[in-house]
Amino acid sequence: MIQWPKKNDALGTSNRGEPCESGLCSRCDSSCKGKCETWLSSLRGREMIYPRDFGNITAGSANTTSLGVGYHALRIQGYAYGAKGVTEEERCKSDCCKFPNVDIETTFGNEIKVKCRLPIMTGALGSTIIAAKYWNSFAVGAALCGFPIVIGENVVGVDRESRIEDGKVKSSPELERRIDIFLRYYEGYGAVFVQTNVEDTRNGVAEYLIDKYGDRIILELKWGQGAKNIGGEIQVTSLEYAKFLKERGYIVDPDPFDPVVEMAFSRGAVKAFARHSRLGATNLNTPAQVQEDFMKSVEHLRSIGFKRISLKTGAYGMEALAMSLRYAADAKLDLLTIDGAGGGTGMSPWNMMEHWGVPSLSLHAKAHEYAKILEAEGHEVPDLSFAGGFAREDHIFKAIALGAPYAKLVCMGRAPMIPGFLGSNIEGALRPKRKKNVHGNWDELPPSVHAYGRIPEEIFAGWEAVSDKIGKDEMKKLPLGAVCMYNYADKLSCGLQQFMAGARKFKLSEIDRSDLMAANKETAEETGIPYMAEAQNEQALAILKA
Repeated sequence: MIQWPKKNDALGTSNRGEPCESGLCSRCDSSCKGKCETWLSSLRGREMIYPRDFGNITAGSANTTSLGVGYHALRIQGYAYGAKGVTEEERCKSDCCKFPNVDIETTFGNEIKVKCRLPIMTGALGSTIIAAKYWNSFAVGAALCGFPIVIGENVVGVDRESRIEDGKVKSSPELERRIDIFLRYYEGYGAVFVQTNVEDTRNGVAEYLIDKYGDRIILELKWGQGAKNIGGEIQVTSLEYAKFLKERGYIVDPDPFDPVVEMAFSRGAVKAFARHSRLGATNLNTPAQVQEDFMKSVEHLRSIGFKRISLKTGAYGMEALAMSLRYAADAKLDLLTIDGAGGGTGMSPWNMMEHWGVPSLSLHAKAHEYAKILEAEGHEVPDLSFAGGFAREDHIFKAIALGAPYAKLVCMGRAPMIPGFLGSNIEGALRPKRKKNVHGNWDELPPSVHAYGRIPEEIFAGWEAVSDKIGKDEMKKLPLGAVCMYNYADKLSCGLQQFMAGARKFKLSEIDRSDLMAANKETAEETGIPYMAEAQNEQALAILKA
């Protein structure tokens, strides 16, 4: 097993817990006082691209990319000449071909194209308590940065204030709050998705959304996720709330109405209840039946007015991957998100995260292979978004290159939540009257923040940029988590531009699989990306023998 380093002395980052390949801790705590790379990037933006203490140090890489199979074992090519994605005239002007001019905007969609300022989207932030608590920071940040955000499953069902009559939702204050805060700051880039599962479909969430918001919403159908192969869960610590959720039709474990469980809870032996969603498609037995049912669902959504529909699928095997690609193509969906094992933003059984499903690199490599087959058969391949353990700009480049030309976005689950946590904690410490409302965990700023300043204008590298964007009056209302999100997105954007400039690709659409090489032969075999000592070898020999 590869052991990811807990510290990076060059960047001055460290992990509180055991790090994943993404650089995030396996258990990311909302109260964390620092300071992984994503945490620090949320404060300092593009400053975090470079080693600290510049002018006093030299720095060298200590990478382990030659070990094991994973995105870490892909390396990005650089080239000594050329510039793709610019005009002939621009190519002749060296001043034009500089990294800040690299265009990282992307679009996705079938008939209606959605523009994004950078090629990322959030994972599904649904009924988990942590998603609800920090939603304003997540949504405002995404809107200002210009990338899509996804409202996950079950938000209506777990909302005590939602009104459901005759099995159909009539109002849901929590769902409306989440949509409205994004739309308030929406600038024409990005979008808000709402994901639906079995319970949401039963509750008529799609019909409710189209009546209230029309085509401003992208409706996402859910087949699964990378974290687990059962329905979504949350944990609740109130017996009363657990009973409410069971009465709403959810699976609640243990049974809050069981007298034995009630007694155990009253004595403190049972401290929490898990609320589960149901498995979908349990009445279907063949791919043909799944296809028929899926196409009927899409036809219904289109008939009630949805012009943009997407699908999210999980780390299932190759049959389900092929089904998702083919059926999304047949239904002319706007996006297909393919989530590899084992990530997640909420609550999932730990050993399930560790041991089920196909890891991201293998799944995404196969998705590209199948997409090529579909295209060769005359089908229009849907735009793809790859998910499953991404947090840095190199991850973005690698995923889009591996899936080129079909991959348009990288879906990030846990990483963009960190700016929301951090900003809320800082806001609660600096503005005690807001602490409860923003769910801040700190009473005072820790040394890891004080190192950069004591007021927002000092702490946040992007403060002035956001203030210039929305105005000083609006800044007084803005959640500080949104400023953190801006910093994080700025670091990702700048880093991606630099990788692309080095690969001589000045438009995102120019990135392709030839921009990658495998650091070991296992990864080369798994992905079809050539081993680094063999990549471009034919061109090299041609030069030597000319």
